[in-house]
Amino acid sequence: MAIGLHQISVPVFARHLKGMANCLRKAQALYREKKYDESTLLAYRFYPDMFSFARQVQAATDHAHTCAALMAGVEAPKFEENEKSLEELIARVDKSIAFVEGVQAGQLDGNEGKSVTVKMRDRELNMTALELLLNRSMPNFYFHATTAYDILRHNGVELGKPDFMGAS
Repeated sequence: MAIGLHQISVPVFARHLKGMANCLRKAQALYREKKYDESTLLAYRFYPDMFSFARQVQAATDHAHTCAALMAGVEAPKFEENEKSLEELIARVDKSIAFVEGVQAGQLDGNEGKSVTVKMRDRELNMTALELLLNRSMPNFYFHATTAYDILRHNGVELGKPDFMGAS
C-alpha cells in the first residue's frame, strides 16, 4: 500500500494543532484561576533573539496551513499576527485546524513532485511538495510547536507529552 501526501501531512498537522489548542486552553484556565496577566506569557521568550510565545504559535500555524495550501495548489488563509490573548491564539489555532482538515486527499495525493514556491520577505524558495513538507514545513512546525509547549511548561502550565502529542 502506497502512502499518500495527504496521509503524512493533514492528519499529523491537525493532531498536533489540536494538542496545541488544548495546551493553550490549559494555560488560559491557569492564568484565569491565578489571575495572571496573559500578556506576560504572550510576550515571553527564552532568549532575546527568539520569537515570543505568541509568535511561536503563529509560526506553527502558518507552517501547517501554508504547507497544506501550497501542496494542494490553493490560496492559504492569511491571518493577522495581532493576537493579544490566549483566547485569540486559540481561535487562530482552531482556524488553522479547520483549513488543514478541509484539504482533501484528492487535492494532495500524487502531488509529491509538484513544484511549489515559498515566498519569503526577501527571497523565494523553489522545491517539490514533498521537499516542502519533509524538509521545511514539518521541521519548522515541530520546532515552533515544541518551543511554544516548552514556554508553557516553563511558565507553570501543567502539561505532559500526551498534551503535546494531541492525545484525546
